[in-house]
Amino acid sequence: MKGKKVAVGLSGGVDSSVAAALLIEQGYEVHGIYLECYNEPGCRTDQDKKDALQVAMKLGISFEVIDFRREYHEKVVEYFYHEYEVGRTPNPDVMCNKEIKFGIFYDWAMQNGYDYVATGHYARIANVIQSSSNPVFQLMRAKDESKDQSYFLWQIPQDHLEHILFPLGQMLKSEVRAKAKAMGLVTASKPDSMGICFIGEVNVNKLLKDKLGENPGEVIINSTVVGKHSGLWFYTIGERGGFEIDKQKLKKLGLHPEKMKPLYVIGKNTLKNELIVGMREETMTNKIEVNSQIINSQILKLKTKLWVRIRNLGELVEVDKISGNTVILREKIFGVAEGQSAVFYDETGILVGGSIIV
Repeated sequence: MKGKKVAVGLSGGVDSSVAAALLIEQGYEVHGIYLECYNEPGCRTDQDKKDALQVAMKLGISFEVIDFRREYHEKVVEYFYHEYEVGRTPNPDVMCNKEIKFGIFYDWAMQNGYDYVATGHYARIANVIQSSSNPVFQLMRAKDESKDQSYFLWQIPQDHLEHILFPLGQMLKSEVRAKAKAMGLVTASKPDSMGICFIGEVNVNKLLKDKLGENPGEVIINSTVVGKHSGLWFYTIGERGGFEIDKQKLKKLGLHPEKMKPLYVIGKNTLKNELIVGMREETMTNKIEVNSQIINSQILKLKTKLWVRIRNLGELVEVDKISGNTVILREKIFGVAEGQSAVFYDETGILVGGSIIV
């Protein structure tokens, strides 16, 4: 690929470091770009930026920092708080990939003469309809299923995929670590980043409390008040505990606290500010309601079976049928939370669409 220019998002982690190294080996003209999206006390942006620079110097490529902090706050942070405030459970990584990495960063790269954007994501891109005049590209799960990140990428615009590279899609994480070590990259043994995209590991409850405060309300079992909660935004469907239960009220219902199984969040009544709790089996369902059908019809008509995933690296459950905006599953699934993504795959691992759970 001599002469083809690639803007690689260097995050300061091992994955993006090796992605850049692989592209150099493949003959691309590689440029390292650090996206500065969040730099608040407690986060590791400054160290990540230094590590990314050291990797670029080691690889002998150019390095540039682009400040997207304002855009990130507007498109990801505000979305994050708003979704929690209205009772939903947001997915900031999905939004970050859509709006930042493969939104404004992608646009920046195309406007500045780059042929491709690349990152260290574990995912693949397949040319599912091979046509010289109108090829169709689709996302696909990574070879390393334990690290696959395609779930977070489903909202990338389809017409962008032709200009995106995921060099790690065919590799195992162990192979990536080994290559980084063999090359003497400073990130070779660096722990994987966790938590929210660009923010990292944070105490989400503290973030929400600092921004939204508390809004105490009642905890409900079988339409009866049995306790208190500190604010609906602190809880998500399928969460265990974290709320106050009055044991005496349970006993009045004929329930014995010492013999009961753990209680889980099974619903929210945002109008009454009530948190509804129950047994784990009450969080199980074989029905998912989504806000629209976002499935590639060109691909779907070629498939006979679909599987859906409702959380990153969550179980893949076979779809029985899709009726309007209702997805019926062949077996029950745990903790379907409004605001999260339902992402659909075919039998080969090709991502054929997704939607937001309502």
